[in-house]
Amino acid sequence: MGTTLLRFKIDDSDLKNKGGKPTVRVSNVGHALHVWLNGEYHGNGHGSHDEKSPRTVFHTRDVDITKSLDYSSAIAVLGFSLIVSILKTFDVRVEAARVMVSAPVLALVTTHVLYINFYKLYYGWNMIVCVAMGVAQLFLWARWAAVSRHPSNWKLWVAVIASGLAMLLDIYNFPLYGGYFEAHSIWHLATVPLTILWWSFIRDDAEFKTSSLLKKSKTKVK
Repeated sequence: MGTTLLRFKIDDSDLKNKGGKPTVRVSNVGHALHVWLNGEYHGNGHGSHDEKSPRTVFHTRDVDITKSLDYSSAIAVLGFSLIVSILKTFDVRVEAARVMVSAPVLALVTTHVLYINFYKLYYGWNMIVCVAMGVAQLFLWARWAAVSRHPSNWKLWVAVIASGLAMLLDIYNFPLYGGYFEAHSIWHLATVPLTILWWSFIRDDAEFKTSSLLKKSKTKVK
C-alpha cells in the first residue's frame, strides 16, 4: 500500500483581497478550511442553493471561471433580494408597478454580470456594487420594520443590525490568522445563524399575512 502524502501549498495570488498574506491550501484542494468556515456545508447560501454551489466550487478551486461564477451568482441573489425588499417595503401590489420596479434592478444586475464576465473581472468594483445593494436592502428592511406592526418585528431588527455588522467583516478585512482563514470566512460563518433567523421571520410573516387575509375574508362574509 502506498503512503498518502499531505501536501501544503502557499497561495500568494490576489493578496490584496486577503490582507496581503497568503492562504494555506491543502493538497490540490483550494481553501479547504475556508470552505468549511464559509458554512457551505451548514446550510448557508445567502438564501439560495443556486448561489451556494458556485461559491463552494470557488473556495475549493480558485480560478477565473469559478471566481466569475461566484461573483455572478452573488450579484444575482442580491438583485432578487433587492427587488423583494422594495416590493415589500412600499407594498407594491399592482403587476405593472412591480415590473417597473424590477426592470431597472434586473438591468443593473445583467449589465454587471456581463461586465465582470466579458470585460473585466474586477474584485474591487464587484465589492462596491454588492455592498451598495446590500446596504440598500438593509435600509429598506429597517424602514419597513419601523412603520410595520408585525408581531415578529424584533427578528427583522436583529437580522438587519447583525447583517450590517457582519458586512463590516467583509469590508474591513483583517489579515489571515495562521494562513488559514480571515474576516471573509468569519463573515460566511456568521451568515449561518442569520439565514436561520431570516427564514424564521419569513415563516412568521407568511403566517401573519395568511391570518390577516382570513380575518378580512370572514369580516366580508358577515
